[in-house]
Amino acid sequence: MISSLNPSGQQFLNNLNRINQQMQKAQTEVASGLKITQVSDAPDQISALLQARANLSAAQQIGTNLGQTKAETDAGEQALESAVQLFDRVQTLAAQGNNSTETADSRNTLADEVGSILEQLGGLAGTQVEGRYIFSGDADQTAPYTIDLTQSNPVSNYQGATATRVAEHPNGTTFPVSLTAQTIFDSADPTTNVFGAVEGLRTALESNDDTQIQNALGGLSKVATYLNSQLSFYGTVQNKVAEATDFGQTLQTQLQTQIGNIQNADMTQSILELTQAQTQQQAALQSRAQLPRTTLFDFLG
Repeated sequence: MISSLNPSGQQFLNNLNRINQQMQKAQTEVASGLKITQVSDAPDQISALLQARANLSAAQQIGTNLGQTKAETDAGEQALESAVQLFDRVQTLAAQGNNSTETADSRNTLADEVGSILEQLGGLAGTQVEGRYIFSGDADQTAPYTIDLTQSNPVSNYQGATATRVAEHPNGTTFPVSLTAQTIFDSADPTTNVFGAVEGLRTALESNDDTQIQNALGGLSKVATYLNSQLSFYGTVQNKVAEATDFGQTLQTQLQTQIGNIQNADMTQSILELTQAQTQQQAALQSRAQLPRTTLFDFLG
């Protein structure tokens, strides 16, 4: 298309369009606080911006997951602290029952308390957090054990599954976060089996058998050491979760800063550019208005 404007007029419009574009860009930056609102604003930086946003989203999700893991880990640690305290009481009762002055009746009374502790340990094995049995491994909708003191074997078989859950660290690594009640309370090794040790003591006290009581008492120390090691596992996981959470928060701050550096406008610079563009626009329009307007009639006159 052939323009009806003379070269001077065309140049004026081109310059005015350029000034208007600069002014519009500066206005958008001032209004939104962003220097990148679409791909064309900075095509060479879009890839880095999108990657940083994806990394931030992943870090935030990991942080949320770690919060849930912390709740379960804290509950597990508290449950095992209670279990250790209960087992300390079992050791005290065993020592008391091993006294030759104890009668069959008094040992039956001790046996009743030991049985109560066995039931409490079963309850701790069934600890729940938000409807999940945290010691049931991957079968977390099923209570791991039932305890029925009226049965010859009061402790049921393990009803859970293996524990394969891990927590993701923001640095990309993973670490295990839980043990099963079977591992903690019902070890395959009889010398470290918590349920077996407690039930063995209860049976010995009920039988009023000095030899059985002494044997039961003799094995409690190793079981106590084992139970404390299970507690230590949860203490270690708590530390890992805390470290991972701190790492993730630092990472999120770094990513937010990176995103800001890429997409956020320099408000001082944007306002200055807007002011300059407005001044240039006004000057251009005033200059154009002052140009002489020559028509054909001026030559015919």
